[in-house]
Amino acid sequence: MIIKSIVIIAFILIIISLGSALFHLVNPKTEVQSQKTVKALTIRIALSILLFIFVFIAVATGLFKPQGLGAKIHMQQPVQIP
Repeated sequence: MIIKSIVIIAFILIIISLGSALFHLVNPKTEVQSQKTVKALTIRIALSILLFIFVFIAVATGLFKPQGLGAKIHMQQPVQIP
C-alpha cells in the first residue's frame, strides 16, 4: 500500500509541476518567467525519471506486482501442439 501511495503522490507532483510550467508559459514573456518555465519542466522530467526508476526497482524486487492484461499474458502456459 505504501508503494502505491508513493506512486500516486509522485504523479500528483508531476501534474502540479506541469501545471506550474503551463502557468509560467502562458504569462507574459520575461526572462524570469522563462527561467521558471524551464525550472518547472526540469523538475517534471526529474520526477518522471525517478518515478520510472522507483517502479522498475519495486517490480524487480517484488514489492510491486504488475496486474492487468500484460501480467496475465505472461503467466499463461504456452499451448502445445501435438
